[in-house]
Amino acid sequence: MKVAFFDSKSYDEESFNQINSNYGFDIRYYQEHLNIKTAPLAKGADVVCIFVNAECNAEVIDELVKNGVKLIALRCAGFNNVDLKAAKGRISVVRVPAYSPHAVAEYAVSLMLALNRKIYRAVNRTREGNFSLKGLLGFDMYQKTAGVIGMGRIAKELIKILHGFGMNILAYDLYPDTEFAKQYGVKVVTLDELYAQSDIISLHCPLTPETKFLINKESIAKMKKGVMIINTGRGKLIHTEDLIEGIIAKKIGSAGLDVYEEEKKYFYEDRSDKIISDDVLARLLTLPNVVLTSHQAFFTSEALHNIALTTLESIKELAEGKELTNEVKEQ
Repeated sequence: MKVAFFDSKSYDEESFNQINSNYGFDIRYYQEHLNIKTAPLAKGADVVCIFVNAECNAEVIDELVKNGVKLIALRCAGFNNVDLKAAKGRISVVRVPAYSPHAVAEYAVSLMLALNRKIYRAVNRTREGNFSLKGLLGFDMYQKTAGVIGMGRIAKELIKILHGFGMNILAYDLYPDTEFAKQYGVKVVTLDELYAQSDIISLHCPLTPETKFLINKESIAKMKKGVMIINTGRGKLIHTEDLIEGIIAKKIGSAGLDVYEEEKKYFYEDRSDKIISDDVLARLLTLPNVVLTSHQAFFTSEALHNIALTTLESIKELAEGKELTNEVKEQ
């Protein structure tokens, strides 16, 4: 099996080469993102392996099919960048549904603690010899209320951690796991109730037409003054301009973001020698109560191992003509 591996980084090659020693596939690594200009690189390949910033629209899928590609293997959980309608019946699509829910949940808590206790500001101060505590006041998370939107695997791991902190936990999900909620003392509520009562809101729902810009001017208006918002899910769950206005108005106390709605042009690349032309992103980066990181919540050695193993196992299933365990189909 020949694999065209797009958006390759050194850590990808290391983890995939290590696992691939047990499979023996012919993997060709390309630093370029998959798009209509780079799709010809997949000519002769059976599989294309892509990440979150790939452009896999109908035009690209047409080109892949023409080049004989049989499988699009997403080495991530999200698949909103793939036109499943265009792929249906022509090319299979698989993903990695759960590479490490612990990694993302733990990172969400890291953002909460960093924001609450102003750790990022404190470190910068002490490096400059400023040991003042002014402006670094936080709050006990014990007995505060956390609102978790979504009750998937990552959200459940987060809930377990926050339960251990002694927090009151609210959750919203279209199909809530009531047994799990009962076990960890979670109160399942409506979105409006969650907005109104939560001191911290963490987003763990998929990006769908219904959840796009879930956090917007209207939903922010329903929240507690000073609420903390955490997003380790998908950038377009939040309307960033509305978030910024909420922060400036002091309705939102702080925000921890590992994703950004227009991240494709910037994330995973070194842009330190270039001017940021995205005015919204540039504005976001100036806010002292915002922590923004480059979609790294998943980035642990365990997660990279699981991503490589699951992806290569999907390719093996294709090679052996078996049913694809992690196939994604148009609903």
